[in-house]
Amino acid sequence: MQKLGDQVDVSIDHILADEALRHHLFPVTAKRIFLAHAGVAPLPGPCVAALKHEAERAGIGQEGDGFMLEVETIRRVGARLINANSDEVALLGPTSLGLNLVANGLDWKDGDEVVCYPDDYPANVYPWQALASKGVKVVPLQPERMGEITPELVLAALTPKTRLVALASCHYLSGFRLDYEHIGEELHQRNVLFCLDAIQSLGATTIDVRHIDFLAADSHKWMLGPLGAGIFYVKRRHFETLRPTLIGAWNVVSPGFVAQPKIVFEDSARRYEPGALNLLALHGMKASLELILGLGVKQIEARLLDLRSYCEDKLLARGFKVIGFANRRSQKCGITTIAIDSEEKAVALAKKLRDNRIDVSLRHARSGTACIRLSPHFYNTEGEIDEVMKILGT
Repeated sequence: MQKLGDQVDVSIDHILADEALRHHLFPVTAKRIFLAHAGVAPLPGPCVAALKHEAERAGIGQEGDGFMLEVETIRRVGARLINANSDEVALLGPTSLGLNLVANGLDWKDGDEVVCYPDDYPANVYPWQALASKGVKVVPLQPERMGEITPELVLAALTPKTRLVALASCHYLSGFRLDYEHIGEELHQRNVLFCLDAIQSLGATTIDVRHIDFLAADSHKWMLGPLGAGIFYVKRRHFETLRPTLIGAWNVVSPGFVAQPKIVFEDSARRYEPGALNLLALHGMKASLELILGLGVKQIEARLLDLRSYCEDKLLARGFKVIGFANRRSQKCGITTIAIDSEEKAVALAKKLRDNRIDVSLRHARSGTACIRLSPHFYNTEGEIDEVMKILGT
């Protein structure tokens, strides 16, 4: 449970039962029904307060005497979210930056193979596709249904030349949740590197990096943080394997800010942070993560799965086609996506929802199918879902 100022400990149940508290912690709830957290989330009250506080303090000076301690404190909070050591966490966003650091920092050999899924979000496709110019063979996964990447599918794609498997923790459209633990353990046993795009899971689902080598996630979705603040994880034993490709005064040892004749990188994940950090946004991210960690990620995950079941039942009863509704609960996340039979209808439904102060996401599958994606967070209510159903049913 989260302790807020002088208040007693607060749980998800407390927030849902106290509308004034819900509005205070999540100001968007007083104005709109926001169901698009898989896109760009609105900032919660504690995050906004932290940003205001740090912005006011920055008016006197952006880098105070406690600057280094502040950075390390934020690093520790980020590490708690993924069960990592804080020296393995670089404070970098966006997600694509971390993924590109992996793609460009490994010493690829001609004929090496990287396994990925071409219908992941583009940020987790293009960095691997671009490796073809270095002689790397890109091995595309082809599941029977969109986003349903299973351990069996991944293992069947491996060959003695597989160097890296790069996948998303949850598919951005189907909401299919990757069994990253099973996949990671199998890859670890085969000495194959594993890179996880975790932006659709962190803050919504528990992630443990025990069998993950690299991970990247910006905070602006389920972590409820600002754009451009994020986490990039590199397992310590890979520090020498993953060469930093962005180099500056912050990640190279430079005593007294004097450039040295030999480049020696910092002995932590700071080696992947080339220059000034987005400290203001990182303070906001820290506040949001402390809220999430205080409430409990497992509790948030359970709440989101309950909301997905509620959405699915309501939508199916109204005749909508819900992608992945028959999957097991362990294969689901907070994303519920409806496949619409025409582009015109999808656009009209999305507009109708928006006109009624309801935020959803209009997306498209590779097949051209138009989709409406609902992605509530733990603080959304069943009553808000009912309001959506009223609009969709009219």
